[in-house]
Formats: sequence, structure tokens, C-alpha cells
Amino acid sequence: MEEIIKELHSLKLSGMARLWASLGETKRLDKLTLVDGIMLLLQAERDTRTTNRNNRLVKEADFRYSATLEQLQAGSHRGVDSNMLAALGTGSYIDKGEAILITGAAGVGKSYLATALGNKACHQGYKVCYFNMQKLLGKLKLARVDGTIIKLVAKISRVDLLIIDDFGMKALEGQQQNDFMEIIEDRHGRKATIIASQLPVSKWYDVIGNEVIADAILDRIVHSSHRFDIKGESLRKK
Repeated sequence: MEEIIKELHSLKLSGMARLWASLGETKRLDKLTLVDGIMLLLQAERDTRTTNRNNRLVKEADFRYSATLEQLQAGSHRGVDSNMLAALGTGSYIDKGEAILITGAAGVGKSYLATALGNKACHQGYKVCYFNMQKLLGKLKLARVDGTIIKLVAKISRVDLLIIDDFGMKALEGQQQNDFMEIIEDRHGRKATIIASQLPVSKWYDVIGNEVIADAILDRIVHSSHRFDIKGESLRKK
């Protein structure tokens, strides 16, 4: 028993090793046919690898919060339609490269909703990146200085789901407008994007600033997007 478990670990088959040990402890090994035993071991290894991959995707996404869709307080009184939430929970919007826009006052749960959708996506096997808008702009600025801007923009364009939180805290200026436009342009119709903001969408034009760039960006993300306008008191107070 111990030799088999050691060999399985050496082959990096930890799921199989754990199940084999469990089967031995519960005296079930002698009750299984060879075919049934192999099927159980293969399923255990598959499940373990899926869980490890999903956990790695969550870690790499670098979410601000730990949130799940099951913990969300849905309801029309909050502006969170449960049917829309269930539909988005399937991940179909990611396959279609669609956008989700989440607006509402400070503390109503915008970031929580965005993170819950991102967490769900990770557990469905999608690669997700979460950024606070100001940190994203800072990262882009630094990358432009050290010559890695093309690599960074390409990385952002490839992720299945990009989450931009706290959009609109400051107006975009100069190169920031072009960088944001490039990110949206690269992802439009190909990869999904979630944007959360305290400002209503009608105010985003002023945040982007440049008239031509604002028209181009909003045309790509507003008209065909899924929208949540969250209402209610701040959850942080509660």
C-alpha cells in the first residue's frame, strides 16, 4: 500500500494517491473490480486537477474580496435581478465576449458582485484578471516607462474576463485615454469585461474626456452590455 502511494505521488498523481489510501483504510479495495477501481482513480485525479487549477485561477485573478454568487443578496429592490444573475452564472456571456456594467453608490455591493462573477468564472475554468482602475492605469504607466507596455496590453487582451473596479474615480488624461481605448478595442466582441463604477453610465463620457475616444469606447461597451444599477443603503454600515 505505502509503496503504491509513494509511486503515485512521485508521478504527481495526488488525487489517485489520496483515493487509494482512502480505499485501503475503508477496506474497499477487495470489493472493487479492476475496471471500477481504475475508473474511480481516474475520476479522483481529474477532480483534484480541476480543483487545483480553479484555485490557482482564483489566486492569479487577485480579487480584492472573497465573494460567491450564492452569498449575494439578489432582488429587484436592490437592482440585482435574480434571473439575470442566474443566466450570467452559466458563463455564457464570457464565451460571447460580452460586457457587464455595474453602477451604484459607495458600499452597495458593486465590487462584491463583480468579484462573485469573477470567482464563478474561475471555477468554470476561465482566466480572470481583477484591477482597481487607478492601479491599472499606474501599471500601464510603469510598463510604458520600462518598455513592457506591449506585453502587458497583450496579456490583458487575452484573459477571458477582465474586471475593472472603481472606474471613474478620476478623469482620464492624455495617454490614459488611449491606453483604455486600446484595452476595450482589443476585447470588444472577443473577451468579456466587467466594469464597476459609482458613477451612472451617463457620466462616463465626461470621465473619459476625449470626445472621439469616449464615443468609440462607449459604443463598444454600453449598447449590448448587461446592466446592474444597485440600490439601497451601504452594506458597510450594516
